[in-house]
Amino acid sequence: MADLMAALFFAEMRFDPQDPRNPESDRFVLSKGHAAPILYAAWAEAGAFDRAKLLELRQIGSDLEGHPTPRLPFVDVATGSLGQGICAAIGSALNARRIGSGYRTYVLLGDGESAEGSVWEAADVAALDALDNLCGITDVNALGQSRPTMWQHDMDQFARRWNAFGWHAIVIDGHDVAAILDALDEARRTSGRPTMILARTIKGKGISFVEGKDGWHGKAFKKGEELDRALAELEKQFVPAVGSGEAAALIRKPASPGPVVSSPKPLAPPAYTIGQPVATREAYGVALAKLGEADSRVVALDADVKNSTFSDKFEKALPGRFYQNFIAEQVMIGASMGLAARGAIPFPSTFACFLTRAADFIRMAAISNLNVKLAGSHAGVSIGEDGPSQMALEDLAIFRAEPNFAVLYPCDGVSAERLVALAASHPGPAYIRTSRPKTPVIYSNDETFTVGGLKVLRASDDDVATVIGAGVTVFETLQAYDRLKSGGVSIRVIDLYSVAPVDRQSLIAAGRATKGRLITVEDHYVAGGIGDAVAEAVADAGLTIHRLAVREIPRSGKSEELLDRYGISARHIIEAVQSLTTKDTKDTKEKTYRSS
Repeated sequence: MADLMAALFFAEMRFDPQDPRNPESDRFVLSKGHAAPILYAAWAEAGAFDRAKLLELRQIGSDLEGHPTPRLPFVDVATGSLGQGICAAIGSALNARRIGSGYRTYVLLGDGESAEGSVWEAADVAALDALDNLCGITDVNALGQSRPTMWQHDMDQFARRWNAFGWHAIVIDGHDVAAILDALDEARRTSGRPTMILARTIKGKGISFVEGKDGWHGKAFKKGEELDRALAELEKQFVPAVGSGEAAALIRKPASPGPVVSSPKPLAPPAYTIGQPVATREAYGVALAKLGEADSRVVALDADVKNSTFSDKFEKALPGRFYQNFIAEQVMIGASMGLAARGAIPFPSTFACFLTRAADFIRMAAISNLNVKLAGSHAGVSIGEDGPSQMALEDLAIFRAEPNFAVLYPCDGVSAERLVALAASHPGPAYIRTSRPKTPVIYSNDETFTVGGLKVLRASDDDVATVIGAGVTVFETLQAYDRLKSGGVSIRVIDLYSVAPVDRQSLIAAGRATKGRLITVEDHYVAGGIGDAVAEAVADAGLTIHRLAVREIPRSGKSEELLDRYGISARHIIEAVQSLTTKDTKDTKEKTYRSS
């Protein structure tokens, strides 16, 4: 990669090593993140930091990690999970259009990672969007980690594929600097489609005993004879045309930043009436369109379900900031990461169950701590007849497991609109879980919410238990409250709209006020969801919980039938309350009898 990186950094890209986040700078994404040392070397040679720091590579106190992360100011997105960098590069290229900038995005892939399906999702989308400000480079060195790559040095195979996907493919000798520069110039002059430069390279080029040989992936030379021999061979090839540190003089600086984006306008409040039936997925679409009109940084991405997630409301209002990815969730999330890295606030949305296809991208968004706001609709068995393949029952566990993620779960139209706005202003990644059924509005339009908060919907000094729901189960809990109340039994009802982080102190206070009886009810599998979130929050206070959750793979059926069959309806909540209070009464009588 040395020849490719030298050409990019010191003859092609426009950037300022002292201001790597300049909005007009060209962007470089190292998709093959395991090649991080050469990325660091290029930035050090450009003057971004002292070259001596390169010797701190992979040490615990250094930001020069084994794979790049945005702890470094010149890294937009974490890479190293292969097949993701090119997806993020699409988002970066789209952002240039959003802000009207002429900056270009370059992404360097490996031939091994080109077996990843996400690479070809990206190929489709970039061609469809005619991203001629995007230039990919594939380092075709023919060797993977454990064996030769799929097509090795058959350059025609690579060219046929990229041409077939609608890209302009250029095949070159990746060690011929003049050919590299000519290809970059050709890419810059190509309009209407992205370019992929296919560079035939030799792994270990310039060191006789490893050049083109398998078995050296990720291995450092042994200190002593092996390292000395490698350095001696490289030094014989050194051409002192540019002295050490003088390469920085070759850097092409970016243009001055363009006009500052206008500040966000006040957001229109919700406009519902108490009792009005509204699906939170529809309220999400309303809120998203309002956000887009108030803040030019907000963009929306879809995976061909816009009429079910209601993100089509955003498209109708702001078509220029709506990006269609079709049925390709990985590139949708990856492009969102690239957009977020460049200052946009992206809202990618699809069915919650399909977001799990992009779980690795979600993981890398968390590592990057990017401002991506994901929305998953059609969560849980409450979706009804579509069956288990469409029911997200593990999504809360996935998002709760990732550091930095806020996980929000509205139950009505007002909370949905308010939580979408909160997600947009929250620093870092967020997930919003929406539901298919219409639910009655229970909050007034001026109700306020916080990330990390909850709402106590019913409470009295006589409450025998606290029942904690979220989303659709809030209404099952309220039904249980009414039925129990008619029989002279009072329970405390909590809407846990913020699943991560949770309001630990309020949960503990509720548990202590209701004799330690805490019941969670969730339209989710038992592992990793609301039950686990509450249990973790109250464990240090010596409190335990009783969990109502979906405990088997569900079937098709009507929403109310499924809620009841799988143990999360009002009937089951009532039975749980009665069981806990009866058990405690028996335990108390037994203790009294024994003591007497």
